[in-house]
Amino acid sequence: MGVLLPMTDPNDTRDTGPRVGTPLWAFLAGVSVIGCTALIVAELRLDVFELAELARAPLFWVLAVLVVLGELRPVMVSSATAVGGTYPATMFTFAVLLHYGLAVAVLMQVVGIVVNGVVTRKAWHRVSFNVAQATLAFTAAAVVLGLFGIVPSPSSPWVPSGPTLTAVALSGLAYFAARAMLVCSAVALHERRSLSRVLRATVGPQALVYTALLGLAPLVVVVMEDSPGLVPLFVAPLAAVYFTATLSMRRDHQAMHDELTGLPNRKMLIVSTEEALAEARHDERVGLFLIDLDRFKEVNDTMGHPVGDRLLQMVAHRLTHSVRPGDVVARLGGDEFAVLLPSIRDSHAAREVAARLRAALTEPVRLEGMTFDMDGSVGIALFPDHAPDFELLLQRADVAMYLAKEGRTGVELYQQDKDRNSPERLGLLGDLRRAVDNRELRLHYQPKVDLATGEVRGMEALLRWRHPVRGPIPPDDFIPLAEQSYLMRQLTEYVIDAVMEQAARWWHTGLQVQISVNVSARDLLDSALPDQLEAGLSRFRLPPEAIQLEVTERILMGDQAYTHETIKALAALGVPLALDDFGTGYSSFIRLQRLAASEVKIDASFVQRLSSSEDDERIVRSIVDLVRSLGLRSVAEGVETEEVALKLTGMGCDMGQGWLFGRPMAPADATVWLRERVGVQEAEYVEI
Repeated sequence: MGVLLPMTDPNDTRDTGPRVGTPLWAFLAGVSVIGCTALIVAELRLDVFELAELARAPLFWVLAVLVVLGELRPVMVSSATAVGGTYPATMFTFAVLLHYGLAVAVLMQVVGIVVNGVVTRKAWHRVSFNVAQATLAFTAAAVVLGLFGIVPSPSSPWVPSGPTLTAVALSGLAYFAARAMLVCSAVALHERRSLSRVLRATVGPQALVYTALLGLAPLVVVVMEDSPGLVPLFVAPLAAVYFTATLSMRRDHQAMHDELTGLPNRKMLIVSTEEALAEARHDERVGLFLIDLDRFKEVNDTMGHPVGDRLLQMVAHRLTHSVRPGDVVARLGGDEFAVLLPSIRDSHAAREVAARLRAALTEPVRLEGMTFDMDGSVGIALFPDHAPDFELLLQRADVAMYLAKEGRTGVELYQQDKDRNSPERLGLLGDLRRAVDNRELRLHYQPKVDLATGEVRGMEALLRWRHPVRGPIPPDDFIPLAEQSYLMRQLTEYVIDAVMEQAARWWHTGLQVQISVNVSARDLLDSALPDQLEAGLSRFRLPPEAIQLEVTERILMGDQAYTHETIKALAALGVPLALDDFGTGYSSFIRLQRLAASEVKIDASFVQRLSSSEDDERIVRSIVDLVRSLGLRSVAEGVETEEVALKLTGMGCDMGQGWLFGRPMAPADATVWLRERVGVQEAEYVEI
């Protein structure tokens, strides 16, 4: 058991030396001084002539080589950071302790640790601490043996027998207990975690391997005494233990870590958060940050996905080295990261950490000879101030992150007055997540008709959800809930995949009508959206005009709609854009002209009052005239009567949508409806 893992993980921060005067510095310094003193005392008691005589024996050098090799690579029994690894050299050094005594065992152990430090480039404080804690553990084991009258030396080797196994077992227990307490105390101080929590994570997995290694040590001594030439054969069972444990650890690591960055994934973040919440003290907070990169897709599109992957690895490294020891940085997927602060004083301290993280992200990145400016949005949620459990913390951190992205402030703390969620709606959010996972949501399709000719010009996909207990849930109840949560991206992916599949079924059987999909402003600024659309169009062999994205006019309020790379990528892809519910917000005609939209949908609240309100009639007429002057199509929503349809036609409105032409229909019914009204065009059939 070593205080720190080998530095094979670029995200590992444990080689960073502790600040002078901190509890960790005091602990490491104290143990190092005491351990090195014990080492000097032990070696002073070693007779130089006895050591020289022992060094003439080939067995001594065989053991020395086995110890050094056994210190190079630990047996990893868990992917948990606090657990670390167990070095196979333990079996041989403990055997040397039993046979030749404390001084020789410590000497070999120190050489092995120093060689390990040089090869793996450990910091000096790690090497000195490992030397000290190993020396103290061997000293504890030697003291126990001494209580039973067992004091081996090079001139008087000792060989265990049946009656002395109790002494050997207690000696091994003392050795393990000393190393466990020293190492776990250092880890607890380093990561600012409770000692009991580190012990729980460490003792169980480590005890199994130590029992095997220390249990084999007496057999090694017997072979050393009777047939020293057979000692190297113990490498075989060690190799079996090593490869079995490594295979198990690799599976564990893959299940709990992100493959690309090596960071913990969502599963491990949940476990770490639940542990932190269980151990949180009344005067401290637990913080959960959600971080979304703002210009990641720019790198992917410019340099390709391999460079984008390298960028994500760099971001992971920067985030990990910008937090405190014990804080957990996780990757949730794509360009979204999370940071868990198991202990934070208050919201002000949380904001300071968030600002440090964002500052690390904004440092220019140089890849493939090009420099990229990165940025990120950070949302903060605190326990118990904002949420009592992981799911709610993540949801509220997501709300805060979206506020930071929308307001371009960089960092936002969760604010209840800006969150439209309630306990009932949060319960509904959980049900919605399960509905998405179980594919319980269904799409219905409502036609859009040319007002002048009656020709079907398209179909709008409308999401429907029948709750197993509550029955049908109106979209107005669950769509806004999803928009303020981490679930919106998953929901949008689900809808777009379903629409693509339905569009392919229609287009490749001759029903070539455009399908409109409603997306949120947040979706429209998501760098993953163009990639999903491009992949879907390629997979189903559809032209870009087969799909249209509808977004509310709120997108006009921010400047991101005109500068964001996602909007540019959609325009380059050729997927048309429509503005939904036009007239209900504070639209700027100049902004409308700047947005690459091809269609404007007039809100139903104006259309339905055309026959009874002169004001609404003037508003609709003005919108139609404006849209026509900009070279765009106008679509009136909520057309329910022939009278309204005739008025709209007289105004020059291009299309209408509403119950007059057709109610939302299930896919099978919509297909029958279309075949009765659309001229089937020749098309190549494609297997879907």
